[in-house]
Amino acid sequence: MRMKKDFMSYPDILFHDNTLDYMFPLQPAKGGRVTIVLRTYERDAQEVIVCWNGLNHVMSLYERHDGYDFYRIRLAAGEDIIRYYFHVTFTDGDSFNYDRRGFYKPGSGASSRMYFKLIPGLKTPEWAKGAVMYQIFVDRFCSGDDGNDITENEYHYLGKPVRKMADWNAPPPADGDFRTFYGGDLQGVIDKLDYLKDLGVDAIYLNPVFISPSSHKYDTQDYEHIDPHFGKIVVDVGNPVTASGDVTDDHAPNKNATRYICRTTHPENLRASDLLFATLVKKAHERNIRVILDGVFNHCGSFHKWMDRERIYEAASGTGNGAYLTEDSPYRRYFSFAAGTWPENDSYEGWWGYDTLPKLNYEGSEELCDYIIGIGKKWVSEPYNADGWRLDVAADLGHSHEFNMRFWKRFRDAVKEVKPDALILAEHYGPCESWLDAGAWDSVMNYDAFMDPVSLFLTGMEKHSDAYHPEMEGNAGAFWHTMRTVMAENFSAPSAYTAMNELSNHDHSRFLTRTARIVGRTGILDPSEAENGVRPEVVRQAAMIQFTWPGMPTIYYGDEAGVAGFTDPDNRRTYPWGNEDHKMIAWHRELIRLRRVCPELRLGSVREIHSEKGLIAYGRFSAKVASLIVINCNAYALTRDFPLRRLGVPAECTMQRVLISTAEGYRADAVDRHVTGCTLTLTVPPSAALLVRYDPFRPISREEFWKRNFIRFH
Repeated sequence: MRMKKDFMSYPDILFHDNTLDYMFPLQPAKGGRVTIVLRTYERDAQEVIVCWNGLNHVMSLYERHDGYDFYRIRLAAGEDIIRYYFHVTFTDGDSFNYDRRGFYKPGSGASSRMYFKLIPGLKTPEWAKGAVMYQIFVDRFCSGDDGNDITENEYHYLGKPVRKMADWNAPPPADGDFRTFYGGDLQGVIDKLDYLKDLGVDAIYLNPVFISPSSHKYDTQDYEHIDPHFGKIVVDVGNPVTASGDVTDDHAPNKNATRYICRTTHPENLRASDLLFATLVKKAHERNIRVILDGVFNHCGSFHKWMDRERIYEAASGTGNGAYLTEDSPYRRYFSFAAGTWPENDSYEGWWGYDTLPKLNYEGSEELCDYIIGIGKKWVSEPYNADGWRLDVAADLGHSHEFNMRFWKRFRDAVKEVKPDALILAEHYGPCESWLDAGAWDSVMNYDAFMDPVSLFLTGMEKHSDAYHPEMEGNAGAFWHTMRTVMAENFSAPSAYTAMNELSNHDHSRFLTRTARIVGRTGILDPSEAENGVRPEVVRQAAMIQFTWPGMPTIYYGDEAGVAGFTDPDNRRTYPWGNEDHKMIAWHRELIRLRRVCPELRLGSVREIHSEKGLIAYGRFSAKVASLIVINCNAYALTRDFPLRRLGVPAECTMQRVLISTAEGYRADAVDRHVTGCTLTLTVPPSAALLVRYDPFRPISREEFWKRNFIRFH
């Protein structure tokens, strides 16, 4: 009998997860069968049992190599969610259970929420698993067509005229950014597709592009058409509004805004703009880049023809049938009006109380439900061929969780019936397990298990820059607890590998600004302060985690080019064409290149290797290759021994440090590092991020070849 082990050695012994090396098929069909594999040390286990939805099954030893035994069993997947864990009896007499939290003694009161989980029939698109996404706020990315620009005073929005910003590089105004336009458009995105291809992007996510009077376009005026100010204006009549000051009524009909009405309702402009979007998707697909649309279906704009509070469609057609204009409007049930409010009509439900964002009343109209599902299908079909949807405030769509669940399952099924590999992502904060397990969405914007813990660990900053938490900066224990627990409790594997992992976006401060630990927003702080004291080396550390973590790393346009900014609206600065941080772009390009050539970084397993104040290390690995990622947030160097047995790395071998970033810059040259006794000793510089890789298939020198063979045969 082998000597009894130290209790803490068991994390190195057992391993299973929902990757291809340990479960196949990865996405079993309902009623299908699935093979489960558990890894242990060679000749270490006396019996291995999998408890599969409460039933015990003895697993069989089927393979032994590299010092490990592999046990497997083939089981029926069934129809419903499966939760399972392992019970292992070792040859030294110890026995433990093993699930996603690790190993533990039977009867310890462990929660079933941390059991491994399998959802038969749940599939997410193969192309999206580990894909690199790029988010574009269209008005601020690139201007490719001056002929579709908003003109100064073209119309009024909330009592003041819209404006065209003459200086592309000027920061967004703290007040009225929604009525300030810089001129970015879809042609500009087309013009920069080669840049995105060279960067290594697999998909682009466009913030809303449908007709809307705002620059952010989260107040949709028409779901059927691309906004001509983002698309094409081929028919242009009328003069801009001449008034330059406030108007008495915030919702004045804009009777003089004939130019805006013509531009946004003329059939030729709508047709040309829609076709331009189809052209964008076609050209993106030619470069193997997918296109994801933003679906703002919780609310529309008060400008939508369904409401028509601003009388845009009444002016265009000469008739008024918006719900605000007439009590017998066919769209009256699309909204929740308070009883007895006609004819004033001021009491309808608005999103967060905003009367420019009337909340849609799905429970009140099956016709509305069918219409929005039709919109979901339309834009992924010919001739547009978009590749999926990001769903704005998805959990709040209806007035109950039960209704929302039913609706989104209908929506997802309908879209995938038209385009089986379409991706459905939801904006969501908080627990998402019920939504993902039920198949309402493929995955979510990963705030809780990525953006929040990464930001707090590296900067101590809350994602809006509204608070600094010094106790969280460098807190490795809190980082791992959040990353492990939230991911395990909420995500099955198909959803985890398609989660949108962002550092910044249009709703939160730029990560670069967070590195300076400045609390505040524009309006109180000058925009220039967002660039003071920033630390690019911390951005590089964050990007290292982002591109080596399971999920879809998503770059918010300009993050890779050194764009700073406080939270909305300062986070919506323009892309700095001609003034980019080329070193930062090169860093992102190198990370994306490594992600492409190192399959373990995209779809491999992940394991914690080391944790202490200001220092974390973790591995990404598959059956034959492994990468070690080390992040040191401290202001001083640390020398540590990193145990690599749990990554499957041989006891004696050579790894290569392929990428390192420090406060001075970064290097991408290969430097050999030698593993002795399954341990790699590294000195990690201050504020550093590094990646060391084991690959037995890489070209080796003659000297290393003979060294390996000497070790093997002598």
